[in-house]
Amino acid sequence: MADVRPFCGLRYNVARIGDISSVVSPPYDIVSTEDQRFYYRESPHNAIRLELGEEYHADSAGSNKYTRAADTLRDWLEQGILFREPVPAFYICQHRFVQQGVLKNRWDIAGRVRLEGRGTAGARPHETTMESRVQDRLGLLHACRVNVSPILGIVRPDEQGVGLASLLQRFVEVDPDLSAVDRQRVIHNMWVIRDEQSIAQISAWCADKVVYIADGHHRYETALAYQKDRQAALSTSTGDEGYNFAMITMAGADDPGTIALPTHRLLRLPKPKKLVELAERLSRFFDMDYLDPVGNSLSETLKGWLDVLEGRGRKGIVIGAYGLEKKRLCLLSPWEKARLDGIMPRERTQEWKSLDVSVLQSVILRQVIGVDTSEKEEERLAYTQDEQEAVSRVDSGEYQLAFLVNPLPISSILAVADAGDRMPPKSTYFYPKLPTGLVMYPLWDNET
Repeated sequence: MADVRPFCGLRYNVARIGDISSVVSPPYDIVSTEDQRFYYRESPHNAIRLELGEEYHADSAGSNKYTRAADTLRDWLEQGILFREPVPAFYICQHRFVQQGVLKNRWDIAGRVRLEGRGTAGARPHETTMESRVQDRLGLLHACRVNVSPILGIVRPDEQGVGLASLLQRFVEVDPDLSAVDRQRVIHNMWVIRDEQSIAQISAWCADKVVYIADGHHRYETALAYQKDRQAALSTSTGDEGYNFAMITMAGADDPGTIALPTHRLLRLPKPKKLVELAERLSRFFDMDYLDPVGNSLSETLKGWLDVLEGRGRKGIVIGAYGLEKKRLCLLSPWEKARLDGIMPRERTQEWKSLDVSVLQSVILRQVIGVDTSEKEEERLAYTQDEQEAVSRVDSGEYQLAFLVNPLPISSILAVADAGDRMPPKSTYFYPKLPTGLVMYPLWDNET
């Protein structure tokens, strides 16, 4: 199943850069323009200069953000800002964070995982990707030949019920090799595991596992595309070249710290529509239960609304729509699930059709409202994990509707992947995000 190996990672030389917190950044796909500027100012050696470099009007095929990233990477290696681990190692991480007032930990491990396509033999994705984003990451990978940021994977416990988090804690010392604190105040501790016996035990535990892609679907598709390009360019291959692997950081499906937050949708209507008419169209498919504001503040109201949304979600599909009536949340529950199934894409599995986000995309957005949720419609849709932001942006008039959804259980995510299906884009938001810059994986030919 999973061929998981240690690797000689690229890491920052703490003696040269000081506090590791100043050089890590989030993954590229959640970095805004404002965030990018912040990380550029934070340090001249911040990983953002590799992960998501600035673009200029004068950019060309020979000089652009990808070539600059490659030049920067080479300079940092020559200057000793980055160094390569002398022996293959695994990289165990503990992420300490507060979620809804509770201190949590997530344990995971970075290794290089053999690329074997999609499905039973290889990693199992669960989310749809966009080609333009794959091409962007592919440009960076061709230029640098390094996995700058990791993919987040999930693995189930073994047959004895031992989860990955329990396994990893056997191999860590009291003090980590490095610690970083990100802007969300998440503490990231990392231990470098070089001991051959420990490495063998970890690899053996992973050997019969399926790796589910949790976060980083575009990076995974990029790795497959790069592998294909390299195989086409080379006449011979041993199968163990760097490009036949990708850096994946694996977390346990049973770890209480493995959390997928909901991603709410904001919508600009494609053309003027009367909300009364839209409500009438929705009523053909959904029971519509309006909730009034509660408490003395928006935060109190949202807490009450989300508690009701979560409770209804235990019984079946439910989606919250804000904006149909002023200052009220409408809970949309299907009149008849079988009727919805009949108008959803036939090729989709029952696991896919049972998801709130699938009903939202396929029925509400596409069929009732008439919004194509493909890449070309991105300007009409916005995404946020912050329900207060979603409601406030509707109240301001920036967007006309907000759709609030419940978080997806990890079991539902794995079930969709096992069925060979893929969720709509932005269905999940795993938190905390893996930082870019703790360790990188060089794919240099003939080196491991």
